[in-house]
Amino acid sequence: MRPIRFRHGAFRALAFGLALSLITLPAQAKDVVVFAAASLKNALEDVAAAWKQETGKNAVISYAASNALAKQIEAGAPADIFFSADLDWMDYAASKSLIKPETRTNLLGNSIVLIAPKDSSVQVSLQPGLDLASALGNGRLAIGQVEAVPAGKYGKAALERLGAWDGVKDKVAQADNVRAALLLVSRGEAPLGIVYKTDAVSDPNVKIVAAFPEGTHPPIVYPVALTKESANPDASSLLNFLRSDRAKPFFEKQGFTFVNKPGSSS
Repeated sequence: MRPIRFRHGAFRALAFGLALSLITLPAQAKDVVVFAAASLKNALEDVAAAWKQETGKNAVISYAASNALAKQIEAGAPADIFFSADLDWMDYAASKSLIKPETRTNLLGNSIVLIAPKDSSVQVSLQPGLDLASALGNGRLAIGQVEAVPAGKYGKAALERLGAWDGVKDKVAQADNVRAALLLVSRGEAPLGIVYKTDAVSDPNVKIVAAFPEGTHPPIVYPVALTKESANPDASSLLNFLRSDRAKPFFEKQGFTFVNKPGSSS
């Protein structure tokens, strides 16, 4: 099954171009370069601003799907911190010796939801035997790439558990990251989509139709770590800030939960 390409394909090119531009146009020596999952954008912008106010230091953040970011780091992109939306891509980075394993922390939790445009009247109950194809009608389900993008992987797992995947697998619009899937629904180009709850609450043009039960997919965990090649002493300062009580309210405001108590590192 091939991903369906929409005009938002430029979104991936922009994200990838931004990451690569860091190679040819590096940040100031004092800046900490963060590669972060697209779903972290709203919260992480606030965290970075608070860290800058406290320390005077600056973070340059590149957002994309976790799989794309891990591959960019593997290709030599100069990131100091990798903040993934799932364990698999952090495990991949660890297997390639791209991170400093002693700095790795499973930091945040999230959930996935079914969304629709804000004026939609669709009603769906996420129960076993779900007939999602009927709810879609002639439209498509916006979702991250189901074999690579964490939100897409979680979404596919949940639909399989509910017995709905076979009915919709030929009606999916696979996006390059979760924010691109969100945009398809926000613009009314897809009648339904699967995104993180934190993404849904960030966009006033969509509404949450239903939340997927936790047991329908693997736990959603966001790990963060310093990259192996990072030599910026300020990177450790930012990582510690991310794990602290000072950062917690910014993440919780967007709907994230702390997997561990602030300051812990497991």
